[in-house]
Amino acid sequence: MIYRPHPFSWFPSAEERHATPSEDWRHEDAVASLCGRTLAGDDSTVAWLWPTCEPCDVEAHRIAGVPMHRKAAPR
Repeated sequence: MIYRPHPFSWFPSAEERHATPSEDWRHEDAVASLCGRTLAGDDSTVAWLWPTCEPCDVEAHRIAGVPMHRKAAPR
């Protein structure tokens, strides 16, 4: 069983990491995301390094009851 402390998980698609309420998805499945888009999952190695979708991040933090972190200044 996958560790899933919140009612969402993360999946890469469309060159971003998105959050989804879906517990199970496979490569190229149509997956509903917290940003309201339905996207094809991408389980390629590089996809996990894509930036996080900001609307999904905001909604995931709201659901988890965790305040948004401040973005670090570029070095």
